[in-house]
Amino acid sequence: MLEKFPSAGLGPSLAYEHADATKLDELHESAQACTRCELYRDATHLVFGEGPSTAEIVLVGEQPGDKEDLAGRPFVGPAGQLLDQCLEEAGVERDRCYVTNAVKHFKYQMHGKKRLHARPNSGEVQRCAWWLGAELELLRPKLVVALGATAVSSLLGSRVRVMRDRGRILRPSGRLDVLVTVHPSALLRIREADKRKEGTLAFVADLKRISRFLRH
Repeated sequence: MLEKFPSAGLGPSLAYEHADATKLDELHESAQACTRCELYRDATHLVFGEGPSTAEIVLVGEQPGDKEDLAGRPFVGPAGQLLDQCLEEAGVERDRCYVTNAVKHFKYQMHGKKRLHARPNSGEVQRCAWWLGAELELLRPKLVVALGATAVSSLLGSRVRVMRDRGRILRPSGRLDVLVTVHPSALLRIREADKRKEGTLAFVADLKRISRFLRH
């Protein structure tokens, strides 16, 4: 069941102006020179979205991780592998999906020799909405899946909470339908095996809503 969502509560990716491009390749090329926030200074690569231009589903995560930053591709690390596994279990064809992030550069803190994830702040999310908003405008998917709090904030603003609203498909006034769920990296941080299994099953249950939505 779709739930209407007031346009006043939209996040920056749906509410603000965005980059202008006629094709994803053109947008990708423009984004490579992005200096809209300071994150570009320490990142190895800008990590743009990836997938078919005809994708019916857009999966939006938070930001690239260490492996994504080095590879220059989204969702190629452990969280991406878990996402692929859960999509398969949910009966969602991966080639129908376009994957991207709310923020395109890796934000991290050094811990010894390791680069540890640091959550983007609201200003960084807002500035990067310039690119995510353009991706969504070009793709015009049937459904957007917000993976985790940063993606939810970028798409739907601060009124929506992941754990309270997960599994819901929200329809902002005149905008794209958005399914709210957790980020797969949250599952990887669960230490207890039984709780991780429980969390993964719940995530798969959320993803199963994708197929049901597309059938109607």
